[in-house]
Amino acid sequence: MDISASFSPPGLLLACALTAYLAFAAPALGKRQYDRLARRRDHEPGALVRMYRQWIAEEWVWVAVTALVLLLSPGVGLADLGFAMPSHFGKVAPAVIGMSGAFVISVVTARRLAGSGRTMPGLEGMRELLPRTSAERWHALAMSVTAGVCEEIVYRGLLIALGVGALGLSTTAAAALALAVFAVGHLYQGWMSMLGVAVAGCALTALYLTTGSLLLPILMHALMDIRGLVFTPQPARRTVGHAA
Repeated sequence: MDISASFSPPGLLLACALTAYLAFAAPALGKRQYDRLARRRDHEPGALVRMYRQWIAEEWVWVAVTALVLLLSPGVGLADLGFAMPSHFGKVAPAVIGMSGAFVISVVTARRLAGSGRTMPGLEGMRELLPRTSAERWHALAMSVTAGVCEEIVYRGLLIALGVGALGLSTTAAAALALAVFAVGHLYQGWMSMLGVAVAGCALTALYLTTGSLLLPILMHALMDIRGLVFTPQPARRTVGHAA
């Protein structure tokens, strides 16, 4: 993939400010919000919906900032941020088919585990995000689609272009740095879950660099989040019998 992004000083300043927020402030803030949700959810029915709304609004602000960076930087084209039709689809078709199959298998597995009171491995750190009501489920769907679109545009599109165009890194090095920021952004899920996020991020990054487009990464990212949030049922509560 060829990236030739040339950021203007105002665009570079704005992009660096957003990157610093994503790398340092957002992870700490997200963890604080998730911990507060865990404390309040059982006695505040609207807690999860409110947090989803906050996260959805925040991620679209990231995209708005990215759009402003583009407007301020004539030397950065849309294609430099992955806004292009995918190429070399034949090279990634097996991976896309495999990821789609894994999606179906994981949904079935999650439902079976939930029936026995267990959580899908890797999802323990986001258990409080699983919806319990129809309103929460719709917001989880909106959050999943938002994450698929916004996080790919920012973490994959903008940050890789920034690493190449501003830091002079190779595409591979810039992608690795962007992946690290992406994984840290999921700090609230705990270190073990962050490893799973990093693996998923590697697959999405490979799709992006191979096709030169964010289209497939956005689609696959949204599907993975829909599987994790919408199609993962709450584990059944185990009841403890009383001795006679």
